[in-house]
Amino acid sequence: MTSQDAVLQPQTTTLAGRIDRVQAEVAAAAGRAGRDPDTITIVGVCKTVERPTVDDAYAHGLRHFGENRVQVARAKFGVGHPDDLTLHLIGSLQTNKAKDAVALFDIVHSVDREGLIDALATAAERAGRRLPVLLQVNIAEEESKQGCAAGEAPALAAMIVAQPALELRGLMTMAPFVATAEETRPVFRALRGLRDELRRAHPDLSLPDLSMGMTNDYPVAIEEGATIVRVGRAIFAEQ
Repeated sequence: MTSQDAVLQPQTTTLAGRIDRVQAEVAAAAGRAGRDPDTITIVGVCKTVERPTVDDAYAHGLRHFGENRVQVARAKFGVGHPDDLTLHLIGSLQTNKAKDAVALFDIVHSVDREGLIDALATAAERAGRRLPVLLQVNIAEEESKQGCAAGEAPALAAMIVAQPALELRGLMTMAPFVATAEETRPVFRALRGLRDELRRAHPDLSLPDLSMGMTNDYPVAIEEGATIVRVGRAIFAEQ
């Protein structure tokens, strides 16, 4: 089975079945790459579903959930959630929402500019916490996508590292929507290469995380080194 063949057809299963299938495909992709599947985090992108469905997914073992917008996350999770549920902000963030993001989210994937770095650092310092973040890179140079250019990444990474209230965990990207999953491989490989360059420039940084891959292409992303995959439709499609 190729990586392209492995992409799910989730409409044939229940929510529990879809979670099981995604977990199985993650394990299969990890096996093809000689990796431990336990090192790969599945983030269920729950922006299209309500809290009861999130609770059902949690009951079936999913622990990481992703939201695109601060206000939606506040409505859904503002009343609290289990201590071991990790909430990821995966959508673009306005600087005036930084304080709310720091209060709600456990990790922010979409840091891509100096002003946002400053706003998050200020909000995290005032909240008395150290916020894990990922630097979002528009590695495919698509005009419609958010993220810094690859050439801007070293300077922005250095800015994040200089902020005591922020913890740079690694990089994030969104691949183009293409006809076959295999076409995304160069994008994921390029992000991994950029991460390796940053590691060489900053030997004290482990930069353990690569957030890349969604429903259409996450097996390929795992084969290319993803540690976090953001899966929405393959889990929540029928909700």
